[in-house]
Amino acid sequence: PHSGPSTTLAMTGAISFTLDNRITSDEGYELRIARNGITVTARNPRGLLYGAVTLWQLMTADSSRGPVKLAAVEIHDAPRFAWRGLMLDSARHYQSPEFIEHFIDTMALHKLNTLHWHLTDDQAWRLEIKKYPKLAEIGGWRAPAGAAHTRIIGGIYTQDTVRHLVAYAAQRGITIVPEIEMPGHATAAIVAYPQLASIDDPPRAVPADWGVYRNLYNVDESTSSFLEDVLDEVIALFPSRYIHIGGDEAVKDQWKASARVQSRMRELGITDETKLQSWFIKRIEEFLSSRGRKLIG
Repeated sequence: PHSGPSTTLAMTGAISFTLDNRITSDEGYELRIARNGITVTARNPRGLLYGAVTLWQLMTADSSRGPVKLAAVEIHDAPRFAWRGLMLDSARHYQSPEFIEHFIDTMALHKLNTLHWHLTDDQAWRLEIKKYPKLAEIGGWRAPAGAAHTRIIGGIYTQDTVRHLVAYAAQRGITIVPEIEMPGHATAAIVAYPQLASIDDPPRAVPADWGVYRNLYNVDESTSSFLEDVLDEVIALFPSRYIHIGGDEAVKDQWKASARVQSRMRELGITDETKLQSWFIKRIEEFLSSRGRKLIG
């Protein structure tokens, strides 16, 4: 029966999981296989998990051939890289929570510890935001890619589902880093809330096909407030130190053609659209820093 990791000496003949502050790495472990039993020792439960994975690998390597015989061995292991990540794009194609649980399980079995979860893009906005419900209600659905279709496909992740997945991942030593795209890759959000657009006739449907779309958020003060509101809800859902904001592939044709954007640039004393993007990102960075988080993109 499971009783949790111990802090005492291993029992004879048992497989024991023991916490020991001698282990210097938070994710490191020692695995000893001897005649009198097997011991996995680590500084904290995450190290014990990785030690258990290694033991599982040793015990199942030849399991199709009948009873398993383990050679006596002593392994001292610690990760070379602190960030061992995998990205899942749930914006272009929705995956069920059950699929993501399996994805997380597979990551844990490969000793990966960071799930970069891509939740918004031109082709969808998947994350429920309480203050702006149309983001997911409208932005989470589109026609299938390719030829014209009358049906729509997609799905969204409610905040309760996200909390469950964040906790599920944490139990397996995995931090989920959310990605909320800006200032480009914004079409789904603009379809849901047209006032965010940089043009007077924004698209009315979430696009179905691949590619870099030219739709950028405008740089009005109200749009900055909108994005800060969104990020506040993101921060409340994800304990990750890092918040990913994309920041790439921001084609600036709309900013160049917009009288409103050009007026805002003059007001800010900004001389070109590339510097405007830097101003945009810097403002988001300062906001995230004020909340104790760190921007990456």
